[in-house]
Amino acid sequence: MLVLLPPSETKAIGGEGAPLDLDALSFPELNPVRDKLVSALADLAKDVPASLKALDISERQVDEVHRNASLRTSETAPALLRYTGVLYDNLDFPSLKKAEKERAYERLAVASALFGVLRGGDPVPAYRLSGGSTLPSHGSLRTVWKPALEPVLAEADEFVVDLRSGAYSSLARIPHAVVVRVVTSEGKVVSHFNKAHKGLLARAIAKSSAEPADLKGLVKLARKAGLTMVPTGTKTADLITG
Repeated sequence: MLVLLPPSETKAIGGEGAPLDLDALSFPELNPVRDKLVSALADLAKDVPASLKALDISERQVDEVHRNASLRTSETAPALLRYTGVLYDNLDFPSLKKAEKERAYERLAVASALFGVLRGGDPVPAYRLSGGSTLPSHGSLRTVWKPALEPVLAEADEFVVDLRSGAYSSLARIPHAVVVRVVTSEGKVVSHFNKAHKGLLARAIAKSSAEPADLKGLVKLARKAGLTMVPTGTKTADLITG
């Protein structure tokens, strides 16, 4: 089972892992693109104004540029501890039991503008780069990632659940994935509770000893965890708030 989560703009700082080693990451087929983008982002960080513009951040966030400058030398942390925000607060990875953490590392993955896709336990540094960014040296990330990432995800022989947001969905299509969206009971797509409910679903998947192999199994797991999920097609489902 492979559950693709959206990342977060902000990252937890620090870590206890050794500096970035691309060979330690899952999906090694992506390493040539990862290496290219890491170098490009670190080089861009030498020009602070250009970095602020490309990353669409303000001067008050200049620390994000400094972190990009040290991508290859700073400490790493597992992806599920590196990303922060509402989704990851509701996943609450630190509170999981040992076996549940192991399942989270194996089942949960994070879409990444810099690394393409990461398993939950992959060690990565703090960085700033968004799925919709355009790097002066390489153009849009969609153009960079699509030829490399799409074949890798298309060939995944696992049951894939796609919880990615729009900018990251555009980096690679996954025709065989089950796409889950968060909606109100009236069927309206929500923004405020979107990430929270995705986090709760990710937590339920980590806590369950059962591993769904299809949409029916995913719906059963969600409902057992107290979540309301309704199939809307053969490869789509709604996670309902409230």
